[in-house]
Amino acid sequence: MAITRRVLERVFWNNVQAANWVEVEHALASNYSGETPSGTLDHDATMEQYRTWQLKGYTLGDLKTELNGTTMVVTYTITLNGFTSNGAGGAQPLPSAPQPMMTVWQQQKAGWVAIAHSVSLSQQ
Repeated sequence: MAITRRVLERVFWNNVQAANWVEVEHALASNYSGETPSGTLDHDATMEQYRTWQLKGYTLGDLKTELNGTTMVVTYTITLNGFTSNGAGGAQPLPSAPQPMMTVWQQQKAGWVAIAHSVSLSQQ
């Protein structure tokens, strides 16, 4: 079961990297809430943000999972390689320092969906 739990987060980030927006959108619950250093994002705002990303690669580290019934909490660090492109402002690099993250997944009829996500500022 631990391998399956770890694969879930990797599949999500593989879909972000591949710009497979249909799969990314299906992975986020309609009532999804994300907390970032710049503020809280709902489902639509999160999708809008990811669509500006050109993720060339990523590395997950310190991945830990905790299963409690139909809810799973995944904590890890992520190191991103890529940039954001918002058109008018040009391209900005994605943070390259490892960032602590937490995703809360819930098993629903359609499969596992992320219901909450948190990004912390790197301590480095």
